[in-house]
Amino acid sequence: PAANALHYKVALLLRYQLSRRYTVVDLSACQMSSAGDLTRSLWRLLNLLMQPGIVLPVLAVMVAAPWVVRPRRWKRRISLAGVMLLLLYSLGLSPLGILLGGEGLARLIPRDSGQPADAIVVLGRGGDFRPSRVQVAAELWQQRRAPLIFASGRSDAIEIGQMLEAAGVPAAAIDGEPCSATTNENALFTAALLQPGVRRLILVTDPPHMARSLLTFRSLGFEVIPHPSPVPHNLNTRKRQFLVLREWAGLIGYGVMGRYFARPTVEPGFKVRA
Repeated sequence: PAANALHYKVALLLRYQLSRRYTVVDLSACQMSSAGDLTRSLWRLLNLLMQPGIVLPVLAVMVAAPWVVRPRRWKRRISLAGVMLLLLYSLGLSPLGILLGGEGLARLIPRDSGQPADAIVVLGRGGDFRPSRVQVAAELWQQRRAPLIFASGRSDAIEIGQMLEAAGVPAAAIDGEPCSATTNENALFTAALLQPGVRRLILVTDPPHMARSLLTFRSLGFEVIPHPSPVPHNLNTRKRQFLVLREWAGLIGYGVMGRYFARPTVEPGFKVRA
C-alpha cells in the first residue's frame, strides 16, 4: 500500500545462508521519510527551548504582564502558571535536574537477564556514541550471547559494522540497515528484516535512550533484553542536558502516539533485488 511505502522507502539486497535470511541494505536507495523530517523538526524545537536567552524573557513576560493590565480574575492564575513554568524550566536545565532526569530514565530499564538471544541489535546515535556501543556489542558476541550483530541507523550502521569487523567480529556475523532515521523506524525496519527468525534480541543503546527503545521494539513482538552502553565521558554539559530532555520528551511522545501497544509487523513493501 502507498501509505506503507511512504514509511518504508528502503531497498534491500537479500542473500541466503544456511537457510537463514541475512540482509545487506543498498544505501543508495535509502530515502528520507516524512517521519524522519518531523522528528528532526521536533528536536530542533526542543533545542530552541533549551536556549535560556529565548525562553526566560518569555516566561518573565508571562509572570509580569497580567499585573500591568486592567484587573482580571485570571491574572493571578496566568502569573502563577508563569512562575511554576519558570521554576520547572530552571530545575530542568540545572545540573541537579539533569542528574535526576537521567537517574529516572535509568531506573526504568530492567537488568540484563544474561540469557542467550537470536541477535544483538545496536542502535545508532552518532559518532560520539559508536565506540562504546561497538565495544559492548563485540563483548556480547565474544561471550556467545548471540550469533548475529545487527546495526540499525542512518549514518551509523555502516560505520558500526566496520568498527565491529575491526574489533574482531567476522563479517558473516554482522548485518544491518542504514536507512532508519527514528527509533520507531529502527524497530520497524529491524522487525521487517529479522522476523520471524529472530524473536529474542539483546538491545544495545545508551541508558537515556533505552526505555523508549525497549518499549518500541517490544511492541513489535520482540522479546527484548536491555544491555545499555555507557554515555561518552567527553559529552559536554549541554549535550547531556539535551540527551536527557530529549528522551523524556520522546518517551512521553511515543506513549501518546500509542507506539508501546502491541502491533503487527506490517509488510513494508520493500523493493527487493535478488
